[in-house]
Amino acid sequence: MTIRLPAFDYLTPETLEDAAAALADPDRSVIIVAGGTDVVPKMKRRQMTPEVLVSLSKIESLRGIRRDDEGRCVLGASTTLAEIHGSSLVPEVFASAAGDVASPQIRNTATLGGNLSLDTRCNYIDMSDSWRQASGYCLKDGGDTCWVAPRSNKCWAISSSDLATVALALGGSVKLTSVRGERMVPVEELYNNDGIAYSTQAPDEILVELVLPKDCGRATYQKLRRRGSIDFPLLGVAAVVSFDDAGVCASARIVVGAVASAPLRATEAEEFVVGRSFTKEVLEEAGRLATQSVRPQDNTDTGSRYRKWMVPVFVEQALRAVADTSE
Repeated sequence: MTIRLPAFDYLTPETLEDAAAALADPDRSVIIVAGGTDVVPKMKRRQMTPEVLVSLSKIESLRGIRRDDEGRCVLGASTTLAEIHGSSLVPEVFASAAGDVASPQIRNTATLGGNLSLDTRCNYIDMSDSWRQASGYCLKDGGDTCWVAPRSNKCWAISSSDLATVALALGGSVKLTSVRGERMVPVEELYNNDGIAYSTQAPDEILVELVLPKDCGRATYQKLRRRGSIDFPLLGVAAVVSFDDAGVCASARIVVGAVASAPLRATEAEEFVVGRSFTKEVLEEAGRLATQSVRPQDNTDTGSRYRKWMVPVFVEQALRAVADTSE
């Protein structure tokens, strides 16, 4: 059966100011679209039915990758994942993560802004409208029950953005703009651990660019998924670590993604590894500490228990990878 898009008006502004003005329309429901790889399927499933789509495709200022005067990497929100993957200006770990998203065809269309703004996912909502109607609409879908955790008043849909996890670990910031002006927001403050209110970005704000620091330390991103392509992550671990001349950890940022409604920093594990060499025992304890605050649910591919078991494995794997490259 063909699932058709609902009716909508389609706007293609050529300036950021015009796009922001269209998004601020108080009389109609409006959303922005870039590559459309996430928005279009959701519209077909009637998860969102906007009256107006505002395309960013003609706004040239949103494209491109550059280094600013401070040596930071600045990536335009409409830059495709394929372009990010192929750029020598982008930190290697970020470029590699972009090249590991979905498939080559999707990476040629999907954008940085779309991946950073990816809606949370769940087995109970990423279905056709007829399926959801038959099963009963969930909390995120306008119902009164979270079918993942029926006794909870919280939506447990998960964040599946690879680039959000890596950008948080790198200490990046995003520029948001609206008719009210611009603001810079650290990536760490961009997300909430809530499946419905998962972003602090206002509905009328446009993500303009991502800024990554010049010196990030040794970094890696380890991703678990059923297949080696196409699939969303079941788990993603990003680690950014610096070492002193003796090989002792001087600083660490460890971020666990795809197990909650936002990428989460494993702060206890970070604090534990600082001041220590990465011995087998240290890595095992860091993995154990990273698991304590993680509560995967049965709302995606494979069971929650398996994903929780994999957290310490992938944290250890990530820390071992940066230790090996520091030699």
